[in-house]
Amino acid sequence: MFHEFTLDLKVARKKSGLTQVDCAHLLAIHPSLVSQIETGKRMPTVREICTLSLIYGRSFESLFAGIFKDARADLRERLTTIPDAPKHWLGRHNRQATLNRLAEHLLASYEADHAG
Repeated sequence: MFHEFTLDLKVARKKSGLTQVDCAHLLAIHPSLVSQIETGKRMPTVREICTLSLIYGRSFESLFAGIFKDARADLRERLTTIPDAPKHWLGRHNRQATLNRLAEHLLASYEADHAG
């Protein structure tokens, strides 16, 4: 999935008409680091990803679409095997509400990914 992400970044930059030097300037990094990010030799920082999403007009999630899809699948699987909360856990109600919301969100995402 990381390869998909780096390729997507390179395509987004080229579509934008920006050079690696332009992006480096906007990111306040050395141009060689943009090349390293686009070739997968270096993972961008969270701040760099946020800046790139602003530069390209893309959401954080859209930049990581493949990784988010895998993460959702992993979470759906792990959610089915989550251990029970301790009986006297004070956060039991909030925990269950959070897990229910997560399950609903993951189901909706799954259905959207596999729609027609």
